[in-house]
Amino acid sequence: MLRNGLYIIATPIGNLRDISSRAVETLCDADIIACEDSRVSKKLFSLLGIGINKKFISYEDHSEEQKAQMIIDFINQGNSVALISDAGSPLISDPGYKLVRLCRKQGIYITAIPGACAVITALQLSGLPTNRFMFAGFIPNKDKARGDLFEELKNINTTLVFYETAPRLLKTLARALEIFGNREISIARELTKMYEEVICGSFTEAINHFAQNEPRGEFVLIIAPAQEKQSSVIDIKEILRKRLGETSLKTAVKEISEEYKLAKNDVYSMALELKNEQLP
Repeated sequence: MLRNGLYIIATPIGNLRDISSRAVETLCDADIIACEDSRVSKKLFSLLGIGINKKFISYEDHSEEQKAQMIIDFINQGNSVALISDAGSPLISDPGYKLVRLCRKQGIYITAIPGACAVITALQLSGLPTNRFMFAGFIPNKDKARGDLFEELKNINTTLVFYETAPRLLKTLARALEIFGNREISIARELTKMYEEVICGSFTEAINHFAQNEPRGEFVLIIAPAQEKQSSVIDIKEILRKRLGETSLKTAVKEISEEYKLAKNDVYSMALELKNEQLP
């Protein structure tokens, strides 16, 4: 029998066998299940052979604050509550942290039962540096907000991890190429499932791949850290000045930004400066 409290439980992200025996036991014994979608959770319970003759309550972004105290009231009445997401580890781009904060303030017992997490699984498969990384959640769907986020993060010396959906993937990759330069990336989908796919390479290689293969499902996009510049700004200026004497401004900017993994907007501004210097 579980003590009354909050149990944060990871569920599979694809392969049903990835759930731990401890997680299954806790879900069996919990009095109440707080979940995103009770239909999804009840289907999972059926597949795991867990009875669904218990209380399921919806816990989503728009109801998080009002439901948090209700859940704590259930716990104070002597119930054990299991918090789960539709797939993976709760609180990772899912609601829940406000509930945990409120439980801590009110002295409620809390524990977590770890398990599958798409962020960690994708990182392990990426071949990109894992000693330091930043998870930035879902990428905004508006172009300006997307660009602002990328500009904010482009110079951070750490591996960047995002979630993205299939309909927006190509647009996101194109915008990221403009801002991050042609960095090394990894894109993972269908993790732990039969059709698991991990694409590794540059932004341009990924864009070419998904232009020919329609994106499906949800993706984990991982971007390599910003590299230390191999040349000083003066060196880049000299190289750009020479290239401008050989080709058009547009071509020179494209070649330099890709070759030295620099943001195209920065190289373009530098090229305009050089052009202005040449004016009488």
